[in-house]
Amino acid sequence: MRQLVLLALVGLGAQLVDGSLGMAYGVTSTTLLLAIGTNPAAASATVHLAEIGTTLVSGLAHWRFGNVDWKVVAKIGVPGAVGAFAGATFLSSLSTDAAAPVMSILLLALGVYILARFTTFGLPKHNLGKPLRKRFLAPLGLVAGFVDSTGGGGWGPVGTPAILASGRLEPRKTIGSIDTSEFLIAVAASAGFLVGLGSAGIDFTWVFALLIGGVIAAPIAAWLVRHLPPRILGSAVGGVIILTNVRTLLKSDWIDAGDGLRYAVYGVVLVVWAAAITHSVRAYLADRREERAAAETEAATAS
Repeated sequence: MRQLVLLALVGLGAQLVDGSLGMAYGVTSTTLLLAIGTNPAAASATVHLAEIGTTLVSGLAHWRFGNVDWKVVAKIGVPGAVGAFAGATFLSSLSTDAAAPVMSILLLALGVYILARFTTFGLPKHNLGKPLRKRFLAPLGLVAGFVDSTGGGGWGPVGTPAILASGRLEPRKTIGSIDTSEFLIAVAASAGFLVGLGSAGIDFTWVFALLIGGVIAAPIAAWLVRHLPPRILGSAVGGVIILTNVRTLLKSDWIDAGDGLRYAVYGVVLVVWAAAITHSVRAYLADRREERAAAETEAATAS
């Protein structure tokens, strides 16, 4: 019973982060399942089965709060489902751990770019409102879906930074669209795992526990992303991407850093991240004051 309560709390926390930042549900939940001895394919299958429910509720909540661009959902979600199904059947017989460091380097570069861009300049405006093209979203969805099912998570970490970096969709709609389209990825990946594994190794009680926690958190996260300022949200997302991928790289066979070095690097990342968010909050408040002052001046002039 204690284990099920813990799983429910993990599902709640993971969905709260995922629904408000567009990533980390799969990574968080899969990490816990692997830590207690679940094999990678069964762990990913368990998480994706739970995500069918959590992503459905999350998508509905994001739609309710106006956080979804349905054209983006369609353009990225369908190719993503194809990639997820292929990745799930592939993982049933082969590990893709060797590709993790390469992917982490790419994601780390995007994370640094996003953190610097949003912290320094705020919401990108020069491309905002321009449509995201299918020739960009379709390959992105295919790769993100494959990575998600083979790695137990990755739809958000791959899709969210790439769309944010384009500057064509505001952060809350990027996160809402990624979370909503993830329902298609969860269904396709689950189908692929059931084809490749059957139900062997999948504990449906664990699936239910993760699902309950995630369903509770989904509407709360959708509300948060609706009300958090884009500048602050962009800085927060950038920090998550950096911290997640620095951890992957330091623990990879390429570097295999000791505990002391890893924790020192984590500390530096956290300090920089906190400073970036603090700067974003101050800049946002300053912008709000300027906007109010300009509005008051305009009103006084008009009267």
